[in-house]
Amino acid sequence: MAVGKEILTKIRSVQNTQKITRAMQMVATSKMRKTQERMRAARPYAEKVRTVMAHLAQANADLEHPLLARRDVIKRAGIIVVTSDKGLCGGLNANILKRFFSKVKELQDADIKVDVCCLGQKGLSAAQRTRLNVTASAVHLGDVPKMDKLIGPLTVLLKQYAEGELDAVYIVYSRFVNTMKQEPALEQLLPLSPDNMVVEHTHSWDYLYEPNAVDVMEFLVKRYIESVVYQSVAENMASEQAARMVAMKSATDNAGNAIKQLRLVYNKSRQAAITKELSEIVAGAAAV
Repeated sequence: MAVGKEILTKIRSVQNTQKITRAMQMVATSKMRKTQERMRAARPYAEKVRTVMAHLAQANADLEHPLLARRDVIKRAGIIVVTSDKGLCGGLNANILKRFFSKVKELQDADIKVDVCCLGQKGLSAAQRTRLNVTASAVHLGDVPKMDKLIGPLTVLLKQYAEGELDAVYIVYSRFVNTMKQEPALEQLLPLSPDNMVVEHTHSWDYLYEPNAVDVMEFLVKRYIESVVYQSVAENMASEQAARMVAMKSATDNAGNAIKQLRLVYNKSRQAAITKELSEIVAGAAAV
């Protein structure tokens, strides 16, 4: 009887866990749809800013900007690592941090100093544990990416690059492929890659600048970088909810399998106890 009560206690405990994981799965599914819509809605803005900036750069080949200047020698680099604030999302953060530390090691092996900007609590905790130089951070981003929380850390990096303290800036995040697949991505944010400045000429174009091309270019460069970082955070949030939904579904299914196994063990122990009692009764009757 004691064994049977212990098994029933375990079954009830697993059932309570299953209710929690099922609820988390449903919440993640609801949030995933919203984050995907937000992620897709942010793409046209970034693409349009990139197109206008590329047109402006091609029309004014002699136009110079501190954020577009390429450095011949890289002595110090900055890395923005985008992670989630919470866990329970499978191997999402582990994959991002693996790609991040791989890039850090690559730069350090080349005798390049690294400054880190962390967007998300998991990345900040990992960087602090490994004693990396964290120059800026933003945590508790919530389920909706807000530019007012991102603009502070991003401004620090842009200022460092413009003043020559940094020679390159990279960003590491999780790219959303589909519900079942999210892959870590590493992109060079500064200096802007020539590939990002090439657009197809489908028709002729021209712009009237107010007040002048230099001021417009300065505005567009900052807005473009901000849009890339915002898009990366939005993609990471969509990846987080998708990974959490899959992880919680797996946990719910595993809890169901555990309950089945425990019920089987309980039934076997109960059947063995009944068989033993019947055997004792039969033996007693035979002795009489």
